[in-house]
Amino acid sequence: MEPTDNDNPSASVKAAWRKRLRAGRAAVPREQHDAETAKLARAFAELPGATVCCYVPFGTEPGSVELLDVLHDRGSRVLLPVIPSRRGPLDWAEYSGMSSLATGEFPPVLEPTGPRLGPHAVAEADVVLVPALAVDHVGVRLGKGGGYYDRSLVLAARETRFIAVIRDTELVDRLPAEPHDVRMHAALTPNRGLIELAGRREV
Repeated sequence: MEPTDNDNPSASVKAAWRKRLRAGRAAVPREQHDAETAKLARAFAELPGATVCCYVPFGTEPGSVELLDVLHDRGSRVLLPVIPSRRGPLDWAEYSGMSSLATGEFPPVLEPTGPRLGPHAVAEADVVLVPALAVDHVGVRLGKGGGYYDRSLVLAARETRFIAVIRDTELVDRLPAEPHDVRMHAALTPNRGLIELAGRREV
C-alpha cells in the first residue's frame, strides 16, 4: 500500500494547499458556480469515450450531479465510484439516472445502487474524470488526501485518459508531489475547456 499524506513530510505543505483551495471554493458565489457548471456541461458533451468513469460532485466541487446526465444521455456508459469501507481502490457501479443514486457510507456523497463491478472495472474506461482540488502543468493532482484515486487509477488501462475537473484558478504552476501520485493527462475547466498537461503526453 502506498503512503498517505500522514506518512510523509510534505503533509503540512499539502494541508496548507488544501486549506487555501477549499477557502477559495467556499467563497465562490452560487451564481458563479451555476454559470461554471453550465460551461462544464458543454465541455462534458464534447468529451470522447464510450465508457467514462465519473463521480458525483457535491458541496463546493465544480459541477453538479446533472453533468452525469450529459454523458449518459449522449449514449456513454457512465461508471461511478463506490468508496470501500476499508482503505483501498474504489469499487465501481453503473449510473442509470438520478434514481440510481443514494447516500453511501460517507454522507453526503451519493453513490450508485446498482451491481458492484469491482475495482478493475476502471480498466474498461476510455476516460476517467477525476475530482481534484488543483492540478499543475505537469499533471500532479491534489486530492482530498484519502488516496482512493491513486490506488484506483493504477488499475486503469494504459490508454485510458485521466482528466482532472477543476475551476480555472485551480490550474497552478507546481504542486507538491509524491512517488505514488498518479499524474493527469489533462485538466477540464469551465472557461478554458480541456487543457493538455505535460506530464502524461506519452500515453
